[in-house]
Amino acid sequence: MPNQISVQNNSSAQPLAEPQPVPATATPIPKADAQILGKGITSVKDIIAPSAIEVDFNHIKITNTFFRTLFVAGYPRFVAANWLSPLINFDRSLQISMFIYPVEGKSVLDDLRRKIAEMEAETASDIQRGRVVDPAVQAKLEDAYSLQEQLVKGIERFFQFSLYVTISATSVEELDQISRQVTSTLGSLLIVSKSASLQMEDAFKSTLPTCTDLLMITRNMDTTSLATTFPFTSSELTANEGILYGINEHNGSLIIFDRFTLENANSVIFAKAGAGKSYLVKLEALRYLLFGAEIIVIDPESEYKILAQAVGGEFINFGFNSPHRINPFDLSMLFEEGENELGNKILSLHTLFKIIMGNLNPSEEAALDRALVMAYKMKGITPDPDTQKNEPPLMEDLYKAFLGMEEPDAKALAQRIEKFVKGSFVGIFDRPSNVDIQNKFTVFSLRDVEETLRPIAMYIILDYVWTKIRRDLKKRLLVVDEAWYLMRYPDAAHFLHGIAKRARKYYLGLSTITQDVEDFLSIDQGKAIIT
Repeated sequence: MPNQISVQNNSSAQPLAEPQPVPATATPIPKADAQILGKGITSVKDIIAPSAIEVDFNHIKITNTFFRTLFVAGYPRFVAANWLSPLINFDRSLQISMFIYPVEGKSVLDDLRRKIAEMEAETASDIQRGRVVDPAVQAKLEDAYSLQEQLVKGIERFFQFSLYVTISATSVEELDQISRQVTSTLGSLLIVSKSASLQMEDAFKSTLPTCTDLLMITRNMDTTSLATTFPFTSSELTANEGILYGINEHNGSLIIFDRFTLENANSVIFAKAGAGKSYLVKLEALRYLLFGAEIIVIDPESEYKILAQAVGGEFINFGFNSPHRINPFDLSMLFEEGENELGNKILSLHTLFKIIMGNLNPSEEAALDRALVMAYKMKGITPDPDTQKNEPPLMEDLYKAFLGMEEPDAKALAQRIEKFVKGSFVGIFDRPSNVDIQNKFTVFSLRDVEETLRPIAMYIILDYVWTKIRRDLKKRLLVVDEAWYLMRYPDAAHFLHGIAKRARKYYLGLSTITQDVEDFLSIDQGKAIIT
């Protein structure tokens, strides 16, 4: 029978008598009596401590988990940086403790001189007797000379180093198996490891985060050798399913994951010009396309045209000479319980016209709201879902609604949108929609849209895409390149933030791309999108 030691919590003390009020003139309780009283109080240690610990000669059992600690007894002669990586990145949970003890230089030099003298005498004796000098002794002597020189010059310092590894498992058989794997891994590094038999309790305590070394099994190391033991660790992002994003530079592992399996599938990409933002997004979009996702891109610079053509996608180019049109007044035809579709559309149009007109004062906002409601009524559209199948109004209808109102604010607002109805911008935002997202890869290009109109066009397209997405649930990736166009406008940023928060509900992954992180951090909505 193996020896077992059980340590039980001492929690069976008799309860104290009910405390009595202490008169103001009572004398203080003596320190010795206070210590006796303290023994009857439950401490934090009593709460977190296990009910029992079983200590065997080669393992410890705590509750239902078995532990075994190994110590390193031998090291290779030469090591490279990060040589402990196989142990640190071991595919099982390990507790690894390293202890470093600085040693006084004078005592080390004295011991080193004595050791050098012994090895020189041994070598001289072999030569005098005609024997072949032991190569191991010769190598040790060369190392000692080199170390002595570096210590004298102050290039190196001397330390003692301890390395312990604690393994956990749910059974003794599993513990033995993992122990063999760890020993084999260390052996491949020319490291000699041994089980701390008959010292398991002290060994286990030595790997707890208490900075207590109860084994004191050390190895001499200089500064350079000690530096190679630094535990360079790198997180791995590898899943069984997903797409390949790249290779981890630190450990060479593949970065594979499916963003649609996460809490939300959104991403924000920041990098300077030429760093590869578009390349990354194109590669991600192409690989998700192979996995059956639908890709929609809002592309201000026509960077995705070749990719869309290569995969048989649809390239929709917006501009004055383009045949493609989107009516910002279109309704989604999606009727969800508890939601007012017409009201939501009018709120969205408020944001659009703030981008077009700039900030509005309260009276102007009220006039805009009345005109929007009137424009829909002119087409017979009310909050009743049955009426929302009618043909939606155009911007010209809103212009007429403004002109039909008596308020001076309405006349001023009519003048501010007149250029879109019969001015220099006529024809781009005031026509019925003739775009329908049916292709698996759709790109909306804004390259031919004038710079001042790009934020407006981006918002209209984004609102149109969001409307279409909610009609038919499927795995989609929506890419908004050069998102800073929208982030400059608080209301547009708020709309983009709303999509980011609700995207998960519609199985959508939103990718926003920009060069400067301040485009997002400068406003609250941008911070919310990042987090």
